[in-house]
Amino acid sequence: MSAGQKTGTAAAHRVVILGAGYAGMAAAVQLAARSNRHEGLQVTVVNAQERFTERMRLHMTATGQRLAELSIPELLKGTRAQFVRGWVTAVDADARTVRIEDDRVLHYDTLVYGLGGVASTSAVPGAEDHAYTLNSAQDAELLADRLRRLGSGTVVVAGSGLTGIESAAEMAERHPELNVVLLGRAEPGATLNAKAKAYVQAALDRLGVQVRAGVEVAKVLPDAVELAGGESIAADAVLWTSGTHMSPLAAAAGLAVDDRGRIVTDAALRSVSHPEVFAVGDAAAVRQGYGVMHGTCQGGMPTGVHAALTIDRVLRGKKPKPFRFGYYHTPVSLGRADAVVQFTRPDDSPRRLCLTGRMAVRYKEVVTASPWPTYGRMKKMPASGAFWPRGGRYTRIREAR
Repeated sequence: MSAGQKTGTAAAHRVVILGAGYAGMAAAVQLAARSNRHEGLQVTVVNAQERFTERMRLHMTATGQRLAELSIPELLKGTRAQFVRGWVTAVDADARTVRIEDDRVLHYDTLVYGLGGVASTSAVPGAEDHAYTLNSAQDAELLADRLRRLGSGTVVVAGSGLTGIESAAEMAERHPELNVVLLGRAEPGATLNAKAKAYVQAALDRLGVQVRAGVEVAKVLPDAVELAGGESIAADAVLWTSGTHMSPLAAAAGLAVDDRGRIVTDAALRSVSHPEVFAVGDAAAVRQGYGVMHGTCQGGMPTGVHAALTIDRVLRGKKPKPFRFGYYHTPVSLGRADAVVQFTRPDDSPRRLCLTGRMAVRYKEVVTASPWPTYGRMKKMPASGAFWPRGGRYTRIREAR
């Protein structure tokens, strides 16, 4: 890390954080809360919207349920972090600059890159033009408006992963007049243990969701989806939850990325090609003993905290510590009154233990709400955010001999 520019007699160190999702906000709050240790430290958070997107609740927004609107400047209130609203249009990793909507340039000494993934609609013809997504609160609100105006008809949810399951269940419960069809290559709950998987399938059946597993959408039309093999399913609305893609900005900047466009990091979450760049959340290809982490809130926030802790350590002349994280649960909502929580091993494989029904609902609601009190605690007591499951032997990476 460079010393940065001079402000008075103190060397300013400029940290720019791109993306104010769960990981980016964790990095911002942690670093800003520790900024009193570093005279001249400047923390700037850049995000396209002032509104914080609760990605874990977007399936609720898509069915017209009103959620509390959380303001990013309000969440940063009481810290020394500055907020800049705008779309990031370019990163120059050599010049260490970020361009905001083509008319503003921010200089950085350290960059925290947290521009995560969104549902990929480009691989299937017609999906980009005719399918709805849950990429943002605004996208979810567009779908909610469409469902509200339908009255009756068929809604197809493409993708039988956890987002697809939660969305299909929520739609069927909130709009019983609609015919909800869930399509996917795998059976819903395929990653859960036998009991949890059976519970998910029984809940979807009870809600009247038609499940079609082992199928693939080949084309999305204005009023239907066409499956590989030629079958057509009429659809008044299509929600696309299958697959994700990353922002192309990291690759365009010359940062080393994997085949999914995620920034390849070292053990401390620094870019292997540009160590002044940290990658957090979905944007990072973080290798652990069990493989590369997949994007979830439970792993995203710890990456943000670890990046902040590492920046703090380096500014104090200390060596970075390796990041280690082990998964511990997979919560799945099945409407407002039902849920499944699958407890997992650190490598994300299912344990025998799972919760179902109202106990699972209560557990998931606590988890879903947890970022807000966590951010609040971190502002007052920064060390409180540094605790998460390290994963033991599962996350230990052996050095090659």
